[in-house]
Amino acid sequence: MVGIGSVGKPSTPTPKSNFKIIIKAHNLGDPFGARRLGLTAPNGNYGIHGTSNPNSIGKAVSNGCVRTYNNNIVGLYYLLPVGTTMRII
Repeated sequence: MVGIGSVGKPSTPTPKSNFKIIIKAHNLGDPFGARRLGLTAPNGNYGIHGTSNPNSIGKAVSNGCVRTYNNNIVGLYYLLPVGTTMRII
């Protein structure tokens, strides 16, 4: 469980539900940081990813994705295969 992150701002909230990882990506550049795990979220392109702005961690500032520190997402990227179920609460 990753507890250090950022979520969507009030106008673009992070969807809460169970999702599966459908894609893993790296070296996407700003603002995605080191890695991205794309999720099966309906009505949007949501994921869990690193950030090029670590000062945003802990704030509701994204467009709905979950941001975390790059070292956290790199660890998750190698630990979790495509198809893993994720719960956002």
